Amino acid sequence: MLLYYITDRQSCPVPLEARVREAFDAGVDMVQLREKDLEARDLCNLASSLAAPPRRGKLLINARADVAFAAGADGVHIPSSGPAPRVVRSICERSLSIGVSCHSPDQVARAEQEGADFVVFGPVFDTPSKRRYGPPQGLERLAEVCRRARLPVLALGGVTLANAGECLEQGAAGFAAISLFQREGPLAPLVAKLRALDAMR
Repeated sequence: MLLYYITDRQSCPVPLEARVREAFDAGVDMVQLREKDLEARDLCNLASSLAAPPRRGKLLINARADVAFAAGADGVHIPSSGPAPRVVRSICERSLSIGVSCHSPDQVARAEQEGADFVVFGPVFDTPSKRRYGPPQGLERLAEVCRRARLPVLALGGVTLANAGECLEQGAAGFAAISLFQREGPLAPLVAKLRALDAMR
C-alpha cells in the first residue's frame, strides 16, 4: 500500500519541513512538494533541503521536472494537462519517478500508455478543494479504473481514516491526500492505522 502526502504549507499546522520529515519517519512512501506559489529558486532550495539524506521515502516535485532534477528529488508529479511522462523522461539525465493526476478513466489509460509510474485518481469523495473538477467520482468509478489499470492507482479526494478501507476494497493501491496528513497530532499513529487497514484485506 502506498501513502502519498501532498503538501500545502498554508494549511499545515506545523512548519512544513518538520511535517515532511515527520511523514518520512512515520513511513509515508512519497511526498509531493506542491507549493505552486513559490518562485523556482525558493522551491528548489526547499526541495534540496527536504531531499537531503537521511530520508526514507521518495520526494516528488509538482509539475517542475527541472526543479526535481536540480534539487536531487526522486520524481515529478504531472497534472493531466501536462507533458507526457515519456517526454519528461527524455529530457532528464537520470531516472525520475513520474506520477500523473487523473480525473477520468480515459486520462488514466492515457497516463499508462505514456509511461507513468502511477496515477492519482479523484476526487473519490466530496472535498472542497476538488469541487472545481466536478462531482466526486465515487467508489464505483474508482473500482472501474483500478480493474483496467496495470499501474498503481492512488485514491484522492476526501480520503479519511474512516473511508480509506473502502478505497482499498475497490482495488486502490493506496491514498494521496493533503488534509489526512496535515491534521493536528503525530503522524506515526495515523500511518500505523492505515497500514493496519491494508493488513486486514
